[in-house]
Amino acid sequence: MEVHKFDLLYTQDKIACRIRELGEEISRDYAEKDPILIGVLKGCVIFLADLIRNINIPIEVEFISASSYNGNMTAENQVAMVGGPKVSIKGRHILLVEGVVDSGHTVRALIDRLILQEPASIAVVTLLDKPVCRKVEVNIAYKGFDAGDHFVIGFGLDAAQKYRNLPFIGKVIG
Repeated sequence: MEVHKFDLLYTQDKIACRIRELGEEISRDYAEKDPILIGVLKGCVIFLADLIRNINIPIEVEFISASSYNGNMTAENQVAMVGGPKVSIKGRHILLVEGVVDSGHTVRALIDRLILQEPASIAVVTLLDKPVCRKVEVNIAYKGFDAGDHFVIGFGLDAAQKYRNLPFIGKVIG
């Protein structure tokens, strides 16, 4: 097993504080909209769990599996998708929840797929944004932190499926 060295990027306390703020923003912005949060597996799991505990309006939660990494440390153009909402999203307000938005390929592919089901709106929520790595334009409505161009691990994010359980976010070095 390869062990990755990393430096601390965001502490557990700083992440918790920002997620509280995001929950408050979403609660305010979607107070009368009955939103569905669609978590993009697997990187969103810890972020989504904390986020929904900080949203104080009624919500629904669904999941979709999508990835453009396919085991590598750099995003690829091909997006693999499995599953999707089990309920109708027609006329509903959708919050697409990601762990990290990098090249934009995955989010763009998901939005293009979901828009075919005629939702009222789709907004992207991400714990980490990497706009310097963007290859496809996507609008991020709710962002936790900027991750520069670092490959990040922890808080649900992985390197070869490892390190998701770290309670903080680290940037891989070396």
